[in-house]
Amino acid sequence: MKFGRYGARSTARLMTVMLIVLPMLTACAKPAVPVSVHGVNYAGDEFSYVIEDPLNNKNTAGGETVGSFAAGGTMCCYELPRKWQSGLQIRIKATHWLKAKPDGSLPEVAETKVVEVPPYQNGKVGELWVVRAADGQLTVVSSDFQPDHPNWPGKVKGWPVPSLAYQRERSNLYIQQEQEAIAVADSALLKLRTEPRAFTEEAWSLAKKYDAPSLEGFTGPNDEKFSAHLRQDFETMKTNATKKIEKLKEQRP
Repeated sequence: MKFGRYGARSTARLMTVMLIVLPMLTACAKPAVPVSVHGVNYAGDEFSYVIEDPLNNKNTAGGETVGSFAAGGTMCCYELPRKWQSGLQIRIKATHWLKAKPDGSLPEVAETKVVEVPPYQNGKVGELWVVRAADGQLTVVSSDFQPDHPNWPGKVKGWPVPSLAYQRERSNLYIQQEQEAIAVADSALLKLRTEPRAFTEEAWSLAKKYDAPSLEGFTGPNDEKFSAHLRQDFETMKTNATKKIEKLKEQRP
């Protein structure tokens, strides 16, 4: 094979340079960039979201549920144009849940909204943030900065802060849970006094099925040590729950 005046060595060098440079040129020319997606919820009800490119339904991301006054995780990935352009849009399909009904069901509200992607910071594409405002309005932000960073471009600055009403609601819920634990302990202690044999046999059967190692050291459901063990467990349960309630009430917002 003839290589002309360059020779085999020069040709090899040229091919090596091409192998390095061509992928770089291809990457630079790529029109879209995959970016991570995050959800931030400044509202008092939790929501879930999926985002979709109105011009390409294969370009989607999301699917997580974001709690009240909370932020979600990191979802991968949604493709944004390397260069921002006017009219760039994203379709958000969101669902949020209202307060539970008396029967325990959670009414859900689904909505679909097409939003504009604001200009990139310093002209550089960043991670995509799906933001749900306190009034439920949905927007997106492209930024490599988090909401608590001074350079965060979103209208609302900082991470979500629970409202006073929400904090009190959660506090009451925790107190209610501890009160229910006390009721369970009282019921168990009463049965240990009034119908000890039936209760210890039922407790033994359940422990054998779900927590067999806890039965080591006892001879059976009629073992006095097993009965004493159950009594101690429920008394401790009641004591701990009572202390938690006192602490929760002291710290109530």
